Amino acid sequence: MKILRFAAVGLAATLALAACSSGSGSSSTTTAAGGGTPAPATIKLWLAGADTPDELRTYLKTEFAKQNPGSTLVIEQQDWGDLVTKLTTALPDAANTPDVAELGNTQSSTFTNVGAFMDISSMYNELGGSKLLPGFVEAGKVDGKNYTLPYYFGSRYVFYRADLWQAAGVTAPPKTLSEFNDDVKKIAAADPKGIANLSGLWIGGQDWRNAISWIFANGGELAVKDGGQWKSTMSDPKTIVGLQQLQDLWKNASKAPRDATDANTYNHLNDSDSVKAADGSTTSYSLDAATIMAPGWAHWSIGDLAKKDGKDVRNWNDQTFGVFPLPGVNGGAAPVFAGGSNIGISAKTQHPELAKSLMKIIFSPEYQQMLGKNGLGPANTDYVSSLGTDQFAKALTESALNAKLTPAAPGWAALENSKKLEEFFQKISQGADIASTAKAFDDAATPILNGKG
Repeated sequence: MKILRFAAVGLAATLALAACSSGSGSSSTTTAAGGGTPAPATIKLWLAGADTPDELRTYLKTEFAKQNPGSTLVIEQQDWGDLVTKLTTALPDAANTPDVAELGNTQSSTFTNVGAFMDISSMYNELGGSKLLPGFVEAGKVDGKNYTLPYYFGSRYVFYRADLWQAAGVTAPPKTLSEFNDDVKKIAAADPKGIANLSGLWIGGQDWRNAISWIFANGGELAVKDGGQWKSTMSDPKTIVGLQQLQDLWKNASKAPRDATDANTYNHLNDSDSVKAADGSTTSYSLDAATIMAPGWAHWSIGDLAKKDGKDVRNWNDQTFGVFPLPGVNGGAAPVFAGGSNIGISAKTQHPELAKSLMKIIFSPEYQQMLGKNGLGPANTDYVSSLGTDQFAKALTESALNAKLTPAAPGWAALENSKKLEEFFQKISQGADIASTAKAFDDAATPILNGKG
């Protein structure tokens, strides 16, 4: 528990101190005696979660070895849940730092603001320049310099049971957010097929990543910069409107547990499903949702159960399932939370030239298109077409056009790590007074956003 509290409260101070203590972290051992080609070495890439498929990992290792004879790329996967804590410990440690690391776009500003990543501004144009996703670029920029760049995007959109919507007499897709809210409440009330505990919209009480779409759609913000300081804005009138709509949905559309997050929401759409935990335990699911929100790549986990090469797979069935972007207040697509990652070179890397070589491979046309073909939005917008033209690609692209990032405040990662967002939305989902609960959250969150929590 002490380590987690340290990561949430002391992150900025600790990284800043380490960053100032030993210069750039470059090592002369990384370059051959005559200069130019880096001396052979092993470098380490940290990838967050399992989103990057094995095919892409193999490509990175093979291509890196090809372009850097005698050198080896080692890829280590870090779980999202403890990524901030591990980065906090590893990045300032030259002996143990990953040379290149992926991190959530919402976590990027905290680490870049304290000098944990190398300035790669000189590579910006070579890696894609203005073609790179602008919001993600901003999340990795400090004082006009680039420290991390976008790795992939995965905007969220709506997945629904077409059969349940039809049975309830509801036509998809709705044109406005108000229509959507009314539709999912109607489906929950009708429960046309007599499914136990059916949610018209399954959204957990702690699921802030999907819930904030209602705040954004109504013109609200999570925080704004005011006079050089960041200020939490849950009690802003526009934000309150979104919270009121959410509370209504939790009361009349969603029967999801009030302590549930955004994890595995797609399981609730399948007729039956199961998830095996790291300890070997299994959680079983049965259909109890007519509608969910999830990142675009969730479609690989939704569908009719089948076997392929001895493994369970899901085959999408258009008669049963469908997708559409969450509609905005006045039509079009609502500004949902832009999921995805940034990537950068550790300021403490001992192999900066090899790390730069890896970055060039990651931002190459070949790898960018491989991301798209695997359902991950490419960092370089020139290659968005690699996502394809099916309904998933269209929904992802449309939702991404208006997607928003969380605030680029220095303390945003610490606020996430504190779990105050989960606590706040759970209170709202349980019927708490919105105005007073929002003010209390703002009072607690504002110092953390400014690195003082």
